[in-house]
Amino acid sequence: MINVNTRMALASIGSARWRSFLTMLGVIIGVLSVVTIVSLGEGVKQQLGAQVKRSGQDLLTVRGGHLATRSNQGKITSVNLLNLFGGNALSDSDLQTIQKVPGLKLVAPFAVVAGVPQADDGTQVEDVTIVATNDKGADALSQDVVYGGFFGADDNNKPVAVIGKRVAERLFRANVPIGRSFELRGQKFIVQGVFQEFDANPLTPGIDYNQAVFVPYEFIKRSTTTPLTPYQILVRPDNKQTPQAAGQAITDTLKQAHGGQADFTVLQAADNIAIANNVLNILTSLVTSIAGISLLVGGIGIMNIMLVAVSERTHEIGIRKSIGATNRQILSQFLTEAVVLSTVGGFLGVLASLAANYFLRLFTNLQPVITWPIMGIAVAVAIAVGTFFGMTPALKAARKDPIEALRRI
Repeated sequence: MINVNTRMALASIGSARWRSFLTMLGVIIGVLSVVTIVSLGEGVKQQLGAQVKRSGQDLLTVRGGHLATRSNQGKITSVNLLNLFGGNALSDSDLQTIQKVPGLKLVAPFAVVAGVPQADDGTQVEDVTIVATNDKGADALSQDVVYGGFFGADDNNKPVAVIGKRVAERLFRANVPIGRSFELRGQKFIVQGVFQEFDANPLTPGIDYNQAVFVPYEFIKRSTTTPLTPYQILVRPDNKQTPQAAGQAITDTLKQAHGGQADFTVLQAADNIAIANNVLNILTSLVTSIAGISLLVGGIGIMNIMLVAVSERTHEIGIRKSIGATNRQILSQFLTEAVVLSTVGGFLGVLASLAANYFLRLFTNLQPVITWPIMGIAVAVAIAVGTFFGMTPALKAARKDPIEALRRI
């Protein structure tokens, strides 16, 4: 009987394709939203894990503002999103303070500089980010310079630059523009290196290093009257000191310099993953809530169209009952139709999410990861929605009096 009901349901859906598709649209959007956002979250987690592995467990990140709340055991329990995505910047004096902390082998500031670079042929690219750092910048990022080289200690006071791959393509229309020049804030800079393509960086919102120009921090500091405000300072301890001990030493030193105020955050490598997971969990919860509303709307749509179907097929119900169909069989027929609608909508949502993941991989730096369990859960929820909202129309069909139904033929 189930197979017969399923064939009847598919035939009914096929006879009114557009009406059925519009009925399933809420379910499709809900499943698409949940599967896509979870896939993005898993992709970002894997990318961040790979970045931490490549950068090393000893890398410390100093950021301005109070980014996270920790438990008594030191684990991050919550994240201050306002400070994370647009919080306070550090200052040049913070950089100098950190450089005086003993036991550090690498201290690299990263500050955004205002300006629009203009190539030697007059080409301008306005959405390029200018990042001021020192000769330790490439080592701090653990990123290779595929053409040329990064500026050294002797270049910190020279107008040289290392650029991202996209800047080379857009500003100079070349893959290897070594020796080419561009003008920035009245200064002429010489390109001496091109970075290997960066992966997406989920913890540096708004900054794509592939679209960035890296210039010497000290040269910019000396040639401009605007104070430099690093958005982060990357630190590595030497082999004689653990990252935990180095992080505590930096915290104590900066806190003393700030008059006892901890208006900054020192992050271990594991903390970056914890913050990313926290942010992704919040985002997933938000999207899941929105998807839940979409599924609710889709369920109401299914119930509405099934109520219309019951009214339209009253004579069919009367005929079936007159030849011996039971209330349970009528209930099963219309409930199966509602479930088939929601199930097809769920599978279409999964297919749409696969397409969305493909295009995200194709046109962005994001690398979403397909999570088959969440796909199964999303389809199961869609089926549950169809069952719940299809019950009322099915009960209404099952309770129809066959005599009254036949009178309406």
